[in-house]
Amino acid sequence: MENKPTTQPKGRYELRYRGVDCLNCGHPLELSDKYCPNCSQANSTKKLTLLDFFEEFLANYLSYDSKLWRTLAALLLKPGKITKEYISGRRLSYTNPFRFLLSLSIIYFLILSFNSEFESFNKFGYENRKPIFNLMHEEFDKIEFENEEERALALAQMDSLKINGFFKNQISDKDSTILKDPKSYFKEINTKELTSRFFGKIDFFNSIIKYDTIYYFEQGVTKFNIPENKENEMAFNLANSFVEIEKRPGSFLNSLISKLPFTTFFFLPFFSFFIWLVYIRKKYTYTDHLIFSFHNQSLLFILLIVSNLINAVFNFGSEGLFILIFAIYLYKAMRNFYQQGRVKTVIKYFFLNTIFFILGIIAITILIAQSVFTY
Repeated sequence: MENKPTTQPKGRYELRYRGVDCLNCGHPLELSDKYCPNCSQANSTKKLTLLDFFEEFLANYLSYDSKLWRTLAALLLKPGKITKEYISGRRLSYTNPFRFLLSLSIIYFLILSFNSEFESFNKFGYENRKPIFNLMHEEFDKIEFENEEERALALAQMDSLKINGFFKNQISDKDSTILKDPKSYFKEINTKELTSRFFGKIDFFNSIIKYDTIYYFEQGVTKFNIPENKENEMAFNLANSFVEIEKRPGSFLNSLISKLPFTTFFFLPFFSFFIWLVYIRKKYTYTDHLIFSFHNQSLLFILLIVSNLINAVFNFGSEGLFILIFAIYLYKAMRNFYQQGRVKTVIKYFFLNTIFFILGIIAITILIAQSVFTY
């Protein structure tokens, strides 16, 4: 006997639009099947109209929206318990921890980059620095003298101190030595041991990029008879990155911040390994500890986002307060999730936070090094 739905569906889900095969995966269907049991696509043969498209979009949005609010409420009000419920099987009630953390981290670092004044640091780049002597001349021009003779005498005294030549020449002694005879200088570097040789080549390329208008490694190879090998190319690329950072330090900082969300996802799996070691006697898998880390890190990003909004609106530094709230929250989350006594939890709390900061410093160091090489 054929089962019929108790309520009459509307729109593209009406019975007259039902098919006997799924249009997505080809799975056989009954007319009573509103969705394919194999791939979950709607059982409808009706052509998609603009109204259908927006109805489907709103249904998906409201479905995600309810999960989102449920996840936020559980995170804020039940430290550690959301992870317990998620790993016990109640996954459809909450948003995916990985996707949720990724979304929050991207939002936070976008807010951080928009609110920051890093781009203003570009004015401190070496191309925008005014020579000190030029500044002295600007101030000198503002001075009112009684007559031209007095002005000429004062100017002659400045010139006698040779300040003009000292400040106007912004090229260091090392740069002068390199630029005087680049070919000989490079040959001399090649006779040194590996570390001194590599850093010497970085200094060499730094000077010729700044003062000899070399834009590509191949130009240096041709102009200065530099051997075309990986070591020289790597030293050139690194020197070129340093020059670009010196030119636009603010842009480099913005570029660095844009990569931080993705760094989080390489960092947390390593940290979760240490949580697994600390709680190795508990019947939790490594993935359970990773989900616990994702949830706690998500809460941290939520607090930091709220803190940034408060700072922007009220011009008030609230970061310290929210970090303190998170510190208390993290302790409660560990107590609720791992169900251990206060003393054990406090000891593990301080140990894991120490590991967190050590791993964080390592991750940021690697990120900076990678950013310098690829900037």
